[in-house]
Amino acid sequence: MPDAPIFEPGAFRLTPLEARLTEQAREFGAAVLAPRAAQWDRDASFPTANYRDMAANGLLGICIPGDQGGLGADYRAYALTAAEMGRYCGATALTWNMHVCSTLWSGPLSDDLEMEAETRAGHLRRRAMHYDRILSRGAIYAQPFSEGGAAAAGGVAFGTTARRVPGGYVVNGKKIFASLAGHADYYGVLCTETREGSDVLSRRDTLYLAIPRDAAGVRVEGDWDPLGMRGTVSRNLVFQDVFVEEDAALMPPGLYFQAAIRWPHMFMTLSPTYMGLAQAAYDFTVAYLRGEWPGMPPVKRRMYPTKQIAVAEMRVMLEQTKALWFQAVTEARPDPTKEQVLRAWAAQHTVMENAAALAAKAVRTCGGQAMLKTLPLERIYRDARCGSLMLPWTAELCIDRIGRDALYEKGETDE
Repeated sequence: MPDAPIFEPGAFRLTPLEARLTEQAREFGAAVLAPRAAQWDRDASFPTANYRDMAANGLLGICIPGDQGGLGADYRAYALTAAEMGRYCGATALTWNMHVCSTLWSGPLSDDLEMEAETRAGHLRRRAMHYDRILSRGAIYAQPFSEGGAAAAGGVAFGTTARRVPGGYVVNGKKIFASLAGHADYYGVLCTETREGSDVLSRRDTLYLAIPRDAAGVRVEGDWDPLGMRGTVSRNLVFQDVFVEEDAALMPPGLYFQAAIRWPHMFMTLSPTYMGLAQAAYDFTVAYLRGEWPGMPPVKRRMYPTKQIAVAEMRVMLEQTKALWFQAVTEARPDPTKEQVLRAWAAQHTVMENAAALAAKAVRTCGGQAMLKTLPLERIYRDARCGSLMLPWTAELCIDRIGRDALYEKGETDE
């Protein structure tokens, strides 16, 4: 029996495109992603075969406009589709997000931002080149973000730098936890343009450059053997005097800073994966207690009151999480209100924390057999545990920002 949608199209008033894309992801996830997920987790290996299949079925181009050959998803359509993907393979969904953001940020999101006509024309020309690589060659884009400091959280400028030279830029720096390291064709690197005669780096000068994996001076280093999300292969990336042409830009100079200020929901795109994992933990629990999990003896455990209460509590938590998250992704737009930003932080925190809580509840409710590696729950548990650590909106940062902005209006101090 096919899995029910996480967000039923009629009840949540999905558009026809959203309904179609989420159905495609659900069918693809059940048939292709779920059977392979244990392999990527066991070996801490990148899901290369999944990406070949996504290139074939169009999902690599989900946020590329329809008139340019893509599937034409906007922010919400992508988020809903990604949640269905995360339900079946967290590592694939999380790395797919890094790839999709290169098209979401340069496409629907950038279309909402202010640019001079000449700047926009250049941006449209460059992004068409990037989109063609994805659609015609199945190119995979990464999005190395973290550097070990406050840059990924938006506190300071990125330490990875780009110096303008004739025809392009020379990039130097290091990214840590760089998902798809060694497997993406292009690394969408956020870096800071240096200014002649100044040692001061400014967030306003952030550049977003697609660096080819085989460019001279690019190297991958470090081991990858983490608790969860093992198939993301998030090793370190080092850039040493790497030259890239001006056409490598995924956004024009200065546009990322404008986006970070005016389109804050852009930093919420990791959450769909964990929305899917929350659903997966609940799905497994219900099927297991009903004696309906494939490959397991048809032993029913649903008649015990303690099991029924646990499932009821899980369902309440799941519905609360879905409702808040759906509202937040629906409100994603440029220049959201203060209340909408507070709700986005609350939704991010809720999804990341509740996915882990639901997975832990599932383990306790299903019992010892559910922790066997032949079943997906222990992987779901480990993958879900990682969500609250994800920059740029970790669970702790969300709490910090909610408390501060709820109590202070812009510019207010206690001095």
